Amino acid sequence: MKDISFGLIVGTRGFFNPKLAQVGRKELLAKLDQMGYSYLVLSEDVTQYGTVETAEDAIKCAKLFRDNYENIDGVIVILPNFGDEIGIVNTLDLAKLDVPVMVQASDDYLDKMDIEFRRDSFCGKLSVCNNLYQYGIKFTSTSTHTYPIGSKEFSDDIDHFAKVCKVVKGVKTARLAQIGTRPTPFQTVRYSEKLLQDSGVTIIPVDLSEIIGKANAMKDTKEVKDRLSEIKAYGTIPNYIKEENIIKSAKLGLAVEGFISENKCVAGAMQCWSSIQENYGCAACLPMSMLGDKGIPIACETDITGALSMYALKLASDSPSGYLDWNNNYIEDRNKCINTHCSSYPKGFIATDFEISNLDILGSSLGFDVCFGACKANIAAGKMTFVKISTDDINGKIRAYFGEGEFTGDSVETPGGIAVCSINRLQELLDYLCQNGFEHHVAMNRTSAASILNEAFGKYLGWDIYWHK
Repeated sequence: MKDISFGLIVGTRGFFNPKLAQVGRKELLAKLDQMGYSYLVLSEDVTQYGTVETAEDAIKCAKLFRDNYENIDGVIVILPNFGDEIGIVNTLDLAKLDVPVMVQASDDYLDKMDIEFRRDSFCGKLSVCNNLYQYGIKFTSTSTHTYPIGSKEFSDDIDHFAKVCKVVKGVKTARLAQIGTRPTPFQTVRYSEKLLQDSGVTIIPVDLSEIIGKANAMKDTKEVKDRLSEIKAYGTIPNYIKEENIIKSAKLGLAVEGFISENKCVAGAMQCWSSIQENYGCAACLPMSMLGDKGIPIACETDITGALSMYALKLASDSPSGYLDWNNNYIEDRNKCINTHCSSYPKGFIATDFEISNLDILGSSLGFDVCFGACKANIAAGKMTFVKISTDDINGKIRAYFGEGEFTGDSVETPGGIAVCSINRLQELLDYLCQNGFEHHVAMNRTSAASILNEAFGKYLGWDIYWHK
């Protein structure tokens, strides 16, 4: 089963054939069973055919939803006939679930417009949505105003809606680890913990010295040896890298992972320079990469809103996210740019063979012997979604921008993890970032997920958003 569960409302209205609602309900349950989603719905012995029409039906359905609110990530409303808008809106108003809602209505057919088969769902959907608007209940419409319950379009919309629900629920319950403090020169990564908490995001801070202390205290146990083997299978490590430096990285990774697990964090941000190199003796990039590949994104330079950006993108796409700098122009092509980091890109994000070796820029100043752990690669060509969440402390709100483009696969001979990106109207996007005070960091992954972020961030989380189309 997929990890999203729906509450279902099957609407009906007495003027129309209730058998249409009975058949529609069976079609919906069969579809969700086939797609692997779990659900809660009134049984046929509680209301007529398990549908919602009257005030009494609404009370029964709302109670079912309230009693099982922890198992409802979103609500799907179907209208196999016109449906009773008051029964539906009363159910949602009484249940007070505060989850995404999707409204579907069924097609009529020209050869079935008699009293027995006419639905009028086309009209009924307008009435239901009008009532949802009046009650301030946010909802998602389907890709076309009506279509059959058994259609592929409905299946696609359910999958899309499930990802919206996943992002909304994930953000509202997120616990993010803040490991260390921000680099002194980077005021750009300051953020408002209170604004994030207002959207349900909890920050769990820990001093970097605690993580270093746990790593230093580790003996060469089986767990450490297993992690060492995991690292050596993760990427290509040049022969000149000392074994003791790989062991340091293994212990650091276990210490970070242990803190995240103990504190039930879903993502985090880490102080990745230069204290970790100077006081422990390796880079943080590799442990961050490996955690990201396991579905726990870790942002660089203690950028907490960056961690939230990576996590939201991971939820929307079911794939690992990388964290990058908007870094360089690409010759004179103004719709292309070079994005880099040292890097901590997850293996699943890189999608090509890569080298694990020393940090280049920091290594040249701090010493290469304390800088093992950078995952170096040119990112392969493919589709791409980018996103950055930020707290606007001055105006007291959370903002985000997002959009889609392509990784071009162009090779650039420069140190670190390199991604050449192509984005339509890139110069307009960059000007927007400058004019609105966004950071130089951005989360990216190898999918198309902007429409999901748009619905989740703008409609259900109520953030200020910019979708760069």
